[in-house]
Amino acid sequence: MKKLWGWLWRGMTIFFVLLLVYQLWIFAHVLWWIKYNPSTSAFMETRLEVMQDSNPDAELQYSWVPYAKISNNLKRALIASEDANFVDHEGFDWEGIQKAYEKNMKKGRIVAGGSTISQQLAKNLFLSGRRSPFRKIEEAAITVMMEAVMDKQRIFEIYLNVIEWGDGVFGAEAAARHYYRISASQLSPAQAAKLAAMVPNPRYYDKHRDAKGLQRKTGIIMARMNSSDIP
Repeated sequence: MKKLWGWLWRGMTIFFVLLLVYQLWIFAHVLWWIKYNPSTSAFMETRLEVMQDSNPDAELQYSWVPYAKISNNLKRALIASEDANFVDHEGFDWEGIQKAYEKNMKKGRIVAGGSTISQQLAKNLFLSGRRSPFRKIEEAAITVMMEAVMDKQRIFEIYLNVIEWGDGVFGAEAAARHYYRISASQLSPAQAAKLAAMVPNPRYYDKHRDAKGLQRKTGIIMARMNSSDIP
């Protein structure tokens, strides 16, 4: 029995050391990205692998653009749609989480999420799309790291450049060119609102651009945009 406990203790020690090393690896990336732009993300790499399974020559549509070259219309639209309290919270919108929980309980299924822009970015940069308790814990840890060392504008700039906007379409610049054949700096309020409305299900809306639900949500976002605070 004593020998067994010894092996268990060693196993636990190794596990926690590896976990600490992994957290330090993530934090090193977060620190690097304060000044340097990520060239890819875990989610982008996963999507590319899926696309290349059916088409080995498939490539992502992706082009980084600085924060100043992205239309304020799109910034306001995304905050209105995804995280109205983005500039005020510290990574977690507890009120939004509570509302989402109540809505899901009422419907008996998951119909709303309470993830902030910071949480979405943490997931997209580092984690797989599979849902698990560990993934949510890791997402929270990465969110705390980013909020501790990055300002809101930098978090939002990276988010705008790496989120998915269609089948293989990532970032504001690629989305603007894919859907409207213009640059991200030229997006009108209506165009920006529609792009923001696509974010929860971008691959579906890429193929169903006139869906009634998309049109309805676009109108709601447009009505809220003027009250959005952007970093």
